[in-house]
Amino acid sequence: MAAEDCDAVNMDPDMEISDEELEREAEGFKEQGNAFYVKKDYAEAFNFYTKAIDMCPKNASYYGNRAATLMMLCRHREALEDSQQAVRLDQNFTKGHQREGKCHLSLGNAMAAIRCFQRVLELEPENTQAPPEIKNAESILEYERMAEIGFDKRDFRMVVFCMDRALATAVACHRFKILKAECLALLGRYPEAQSVASDILRMDSTNADALYVRGLCLYYEDCIDKAVQFFVQALRMAPDHDKARLACRNAKALKAKKEEGNKAFKEGNYEAAYDLYSEALTIDPNNIKTNAKLYCNRATVGSKLKSLDQAVEDCSKAIKLDDTYIKAYLRRAQCYMDTEQFEEAVRDYEKVYQTEKTKEHKHLLKNAQLELKKSKRKDYYKILGVEKNATEEEIKKAYRKRALLHHPDRHSSATPEVQKEEEKKFKEVGEAFSVLSDPKKKSRYDTGQDLEEEGMNMGDFDANNIFKAFFGGPGGFSFEGSSGPGNFFFQFG
Repeated sequence: MAAEDCDAVNMDPDMEISDEELEREAEGFKEQGNAFYVKKDYAEAFNFYTKAIDMCPKNASYYGNRAATLMMLCRHREALEDSQQAVRLDQNFTKGHQREGKCHLSLGNAMAAIRCFQRVLELEPENTQAPPEIKNAESILEYERMAEIGFDKRDFRMVVFCMDRALATAVACHRFKILKAECLALLGRYPEAQSVASDILRMDSTNADALYVRGLCLYYEDCIDKAVQFFVQALRMAPDHDKARLACRNAKALKAKKEEGNKAFKEGNYEAAYDLYSEALTIDPNNIKTNAKLYCNRATVGSKLKSLDQAVEDCSKAIKLDDTYIKAYLRRAQCYMDTEQFEEAVRDYEKVYQTEKTKEHKHLLKNAQLELKKSKRKDYYKILGVEKNATEEEIKKAYRKRALLHHPDRHSSATPEVQKEEEKKFKEVGEAFSVLSDPKKKSRYDTGQDLEEEGMNMGDFDANNIFKAFFGGPGGFSFEGSSGPGNFFFQFG
């Protein structure tokens, strides 16, 4: 190749070469560089421009040409150095100022770019390329301003939008890329943030900002130990990196406080565990995944402390932070079951089963659906005022009390509305007793089966007949008293 032929040129150290010969040879290298540039073989063009510079290191145009080539090779920082050297050698080198401005734009140095293009216009007032480039630089400054406001307001989507627009021009600006990656991490878009940071680290493995963003993604994904390693590495590269120092401190504090809470919970010290999880939640509001786990852990503690409403609230907060967090749905559903909010429990178990179709989740859903079905019927245990494990004797005693309390004769002098309500309750008490006092009906009722099946028609019973049967006997039943509200006499014989 031509480049290899040029490398093979030997010069006698004792042979003096005139400046004209050097310039002629340098021009030859430049022409070869131009030829390769036209062919878009930028690597070879770079080699020949370098040879030209080696021959004549004070020729501004050679640096300008190599700067253009470096820009095409996306080596913008090196291109900036060459273009700056070009204008140092020749302050009136218009193309040099123009290329320096383009490099500054690519690197996100908008103010420096504006100064360069203004210098171009001073040298060439009719230059048509400088004005639109100045507008591009001004647009970058505006996007920077909007991004700063967005970050302060925690409007990270706005920051990402602004940085995307700015990077359309400032293609090599690590600062913009890092800010975008940081906001992507804060939005929970970790793979995208990791990708941006990794691209920068491939070009510069010691970039403290990129190391910080990698650590931030791991930290927000609850990989705290690995995150700390990246934060420490970033601080080695840049000891004054405030964000890395703060994130490292938060990560260590969060891990320690969470572990303290877990230890207290395992030891059965639920009040202490609740307080420790609460303290952990104040450390870093931005750590969505870890905070979701902390809310769920605190909900578990709340359920142990019988604070079920608080437990439901904590589960809801966890789900708001991470709507894929199955454990939080399961915990909330159990709290709903414990508080007999069966519709809500079914809704949560359905969500869980749709996500993970396991036998256990199917069983939980079916059980919640059964309890919901049972809850829509009359609660005979509640009507009689007994527990679900009440004995036969307790059921009879409860019926005796409630039947006498709500019997229509006892309320014969009450208002029509009260009489109607008490009659309704009297019938419900009789209905409840007719089911719970019959082992077969009680079994079907307890398992959620329909009592209408197998001839058990609940519309066929008469509450008065049940009352007579219960209180009847050889001597009949009588309840008498003086006249007045609540005093009456009735007899079954």
